[in-house]
Amino acid sequence: MAALRALLSWVRAPLLLRPGWPAPRRFASGTNFEYIIAEKKGKNSTVGLIRLNRPKALNALCNGLIVELNQALEAFEKDPAVGAIVLTGGEKAFAAGADIKEMQNHTFQDCYSSKFLSHWDQLTRVKKPVIAAVNGYALGGGCELAMMCDIIYAGEKAQFGQPEILIGTIPGAGGTQRLTRAVGKSLAMEMILTGDRISAQDAKQAGLVSKIFPVETLVEEAIQCAEKIASNSKIVAAMAKESVNAAFEMTLTEGNKLEKKLFYSTFATEDRKEGMAAFVEKRKATFRDQ
Repeated sequence: MAALRALLSWVRAPLLLRPGWPAPRRFASGTNFEYIIAEKKGKNSTVGLIRLNRPKALNALCNGLIVELNQALEAFEKDPAVGAIVLTGGEKAFAAGADIKEMQNHTFQDCYSSKFLSHWDQLTRVKKPVIAAVNGYALGGGCELAMMCDIIYAGEKAQFGQPEILIGTIPGAGGTQRLTRAVGKSLAMEMILTGDRISAQDAKQAGLVSKIFPVETLVEEAIQCAEKIASNSKIVAAMAKESVNAAFEMTLTEGNKLEKKLFYSTFATEDRKEGMAAFVEKRKATFRDQ
């Protein structure tokens, strides 16, 4: 019943808008969201923008928000016009963590039998590239959500952390695994065992973040990067993403074999023919995602 009430709440409740934010655009289904704002951006509407929108709770990741996020991701994944997705929050918080009030009374049996937090992983299964634009706090589940994305851009005041140890638990949505792969064992251990945060500058130096921008221009910079990605072949971009992600799951030998297979596969596409022809003919390629 709790899950049913959560689903009904995001269908019925009014959207919370922060002053200065644009009104939400409806998807084809006509659904408005309670906890997020989703719309298309870019000159040709090739970028899907998802903004977490629980400002009073610093975008705490409640179940209803994750359900809506997954629905928006699915819609953009199926939209042939969208070539990349940007995920962001507010200037004060990308997401300050999971909703502790929602989970504090869970038992082991509740977590185990319901596969608690397993639906957070949908973000990792999206084939289109996803950029996290992180302003403010990205803590706990918020940091884990950002690390599920393919690229992380940070505002100059962003802070990253996994403070679960401070409330008597550990990361449960990939924090111990993805953070270690991103920044190395020593820094990951320090962050996870102390609950200490790192700045955007430290995150970039450690390899967690690729670029830092002023707070007010961060989202636009992420959209511009997403537009650049979306201008390429979507099917080839998906292959490239799959190959890079495999580096975290496979040995070097296995990864190289997969890369070769995917590389060979591009030769079965019309976009590979068009891209090489355009290069030889010194013109801009026109990709058709075929």
